[in-house]
Amino acid sequence: MKTIIVTPNAPAAIGTYSQAVKVGSTVYLSGQIGLDPASMAMVDGIEAQIHRVFANLHAVANAAGGSLNDVVKLNVFLTDLGHFAKVNEIMAQYFQQPYPARAAVGVASLPRGALVEADAVLELGQ
Repeated sequence: MKTIIVTPNAPAAIGTYSQAVKVGSTVYLSGQIGLDPASMAMVDGIEAQIHRVFANLHAVANAAGGSLNDVVKLNVFLTDLGHFAKVNEIMAQYFQQPYPARAAVGVASLPRGALVEADAVLELGQ
């Protein structure tokens, strides 16, 4: 049985997807970009977008009954892999050891001109 996770504390879905889907004790979080959930406007600059992405993931994880500490897999998509060090620096402010498994992928473009996007998988049965 799957449960759809929805929270006003993260941007509303802007397409044919859910913010997250919970199946058993596993939660699949859709990709988040640097949209401010109140205004649905993109925040300005790579640092602000990275912070907003992790804050949005945090909000959805909380709505699912978890936290970023429950993330077991994180995928980060960057339009410029030169920002990878900044992702690591800021990620350390949101995640504690042991860190989740992670992939970082360079992409040509992201929705709404975003510079970064991330999705995650949480395991709540730990």
